[in-house]
Amino acid sequence: MSQGSMEGGGPSQPAPTITVQHLSDSPPGGQSSLAMDEVSPSSTSSFEMIDVESAPPTYQMVQPHWFYCRRADDKDSWLPFSLEDSGKLEESFANGGEAVVAVEGERYDVRVKERKRYAVYWEQAPSEVRRCTWFYKGDKDIKYLPYPEDFSSRLEDAYMIAVTLDEWKRKLEFPTGETVILHNPKLIMQYQPIALQEQWASTPSEQTRPRTVKRGVESIVVEIPEGEPEKIDHLVFMVHGIGPACDLRFRSIIQCVNDFRSASLSLLGSHYKRGQEEGLVGRVEFLPVNWHSALHGDATGVDEDIQKITLPSISRLRHFTNDTLLDLFFYNSPTYCQTIVDTVAAEVNRLHELFRQRHPGFTGEVSVAGHSLGSLILFDLLTNQRTEPGRAEKEEDPACDDPCPLACDALEQALIQLGLQEHLATLQREHLDMDSLALCQESDLKELGIPLGPRKKILTFIRRRCPMEDGRSGTVLLAPGLQAPSDDPSPSGNDHHGNPFLSATAQQQREYIRALSTTSAVDYEYFDVGIGQTNGNIAKGQVSINYPQLAFHPQTFFAFGSPIGMFLTVRGLKRIDPNYTFPTCKSFYNIYHPFDPVAYRIEPMIVSEDDLEPMLIPHHKGRKRMHLELKDSLTRMSTDLKNNVLGSLRTAWQSFTRLPAPALPPVEAGGTTEENVLSEGVHEEVESPMSGEEVEERQIKVGMLNGGRRIDYVLQEKPIESFNEYLFAIQSHLCYWESEDTALLLLKEIYDKLGVAFEQPLL
Repeated sequence: MSQGSMEGGGPSQPAPTITVQHLSDSPPGGQSSLAMDEVSPSSTSSFEMIDVESAPPTYQMVQPHWFYCRRADDKDSWLPFSLEDSGKLEESFANGGEAVVAVEGERYDVRVKERKRYAVYWEQAPSEVRRCTWFYKGDKDIKYLPYPEDFSSRLEDAYMIAVTLDEWKRKLEFPTGETVILHNPKLIMQYQPIALQEQWASTPSEQTRPRTVKRGVESIVVEIPEGEPEKIDHLVFMVHGIGPACDLRFRSIIQCVNDFRSASLSLLGSHYKRGQEEGLVGRVEFLPVNWHSALHGDATGVDEDIQKITLPSISRLRHFTNDTLLDLFFYNSPTYCQTIVDTVAAEVNRLHELFRQRHPGFTGEVSVAGHSLGSLILFDLLTNQRTEPGRAEKEEDPACDDPCPLACDALEQALIQLGLQEHLATLQREHLDMDSLALCQESDLKELGIPLGPRKKILTFIRRRCPMEDGRSGTVLLAPGLQAPSDDPSPSGNDHHGNPFLSATAQQQREYIRALSTTSAVDYEYFDVGIGQTNGNIAKGQVSINYPQLAFHPQTFFAFGSPIGMFLTVRGLKRIDPNYTFPTCKSFYNIYHPFDPVAYRIEPMIVSEDDLEPMLIPHHKGRKRMHLELKDSLTRMSTDLKNNVLGSLRTAWQSFTRLPAPALPPVEAGGTTEENVLSEGVHEEVESPMSGEEVEERQIKVGMLNGGRRIDYVLQEKPIESFNEYLFAIQSHLCYWESEDTALLLLKEIYDKLGVAFEQPLL
């Protein structure tokens, strides 16, 4: 077996034929002699020395554990499934492996017979899965790696014979040149063939070092993850910001959300342990929403168009700019802004529907979270949602499932959505429905006496809505790797991974979006941003697009490192009405790092107090960080010292300027001069500071955007970050995905509304 067949993660080779030879039969000076020298007590090779048991062991079948391959940075790493998932895979394997097994919180499906793992909610290349029993590690390897299943099977057969007959020091020679020597039950080594020594080793001294071989997952050092609770209490959709990478390690939104989910599971175990024991706490599911690939993919053709006008100099910097920073400009373009909001809303609705299909018993609430530009996209979507009072009745009425409602109702709904219901009678007089309206030109609407503004809105709505609905009607809500193959046998029906991701309808939708982005006239009409302003103070700025509706009412909106405040100000909004709330979402948290250069506050746009400090997010281990407590202590000490000095000077000045005794004010009945002076001092000390209730009341008067509670929440910087805030500015904008303090704030908001008590663990 070559190195590539063991490490590359590719398909395993056919089972090899091996030759078993006792080391006593080997000629002196051969490889077996070398092997015996390698395992002598004075050897300093990589494997550990283990005492051989005096009594011969009895053979017991090895316990397999299932692993999957993950490729990162052009390297393959093998990670174990949880004990629960591995048990389900082994059970399916014992029953023939025909069933599809849901693993990792049902975010992945494994086809056991194919040994493939498919992502359910997002597009991802299938990864290899192995039923692992034997492992190896060389001098340069950090972790033990699993052998292919056929190789492991041959090793297990030889091991069983050696244990049963109690005959060790056996040499297994494989046709590909590898040699495995079973010295004893605890000491098994693999030697590479001479021809492969140069591939395995970089120096001549390393060429004779063997690999250590281990049997069973219990004999190696590996961290097997704990299984996730089956019960899901809450669902959160997370929308990324500009660019395809979400952190300094250039990881995708999928990987970053995986880290955030892992942090939340760990915090649930430490801060909601009693709730878990009582069965009140399950877990929170976080799902990523990716819109960057739809904007920069073949659907719009924008990358190709931008590349034509990009200068050839400083190519890497220009590529970064085109792929990342231009997203801000795209969002201010009416054409691409429509593409972005359509993609985000459609992806959120698709994930929500797919989640409900896979979790039919889910009864929890749904929230949304956005980072950077993603938070602004969600903010604009939520400000343009409609409450629809009769929505619950419509969902219960089977007749509302009709994909072709009455034309009059569809037309009326469209005009209400556009705020043009006053023109309904005019269109009905001409017997116009949605289909016939789509055939009208601007001149036709002008002849009906419809003004210019409403004409533009109607035509824009029809142009953007109808083809998009045709493209969405054929969406199949299955895992990308498990979708039925397209009827089109051409290669265009499959993606570069060989999975049928794209149907013919999806391809038509991409062609439509591309045509729209290249042929649509730029419409720079502006309208109210809907922040509860009166007509005398209307904010302008959003481009005139059709904001799609979400399929659910979010419970809470979390914004990470958000530029919402800056964008609202640039759009002309000076103040948010304290009584304003999102139409369908009643809670809003603006979370930011103090050094984040992209983050802006929201509360100063609602309240006029300039000294209203943001709420400090507690450290997940409790209290403040030590350097912040020290900083506060020094500040208080300096303030107290200054007050004491000023108090001493004030007392001296009062003594110097005090009038003679006869000129003092008269003493009231029942009291003395000393008592009055003392009472006045006490009165000043009592009334000067604000009481705790007054401070709390002052803190919560920040409008109804978060139900009357505080909106701005600031993280605590780390000690090393406080030395140079400029040095950690970029990192501060990307820190939220791995921030346990941020994850704990989300969990507290979610479980407080479920009535589950929060527990601060003792350090």
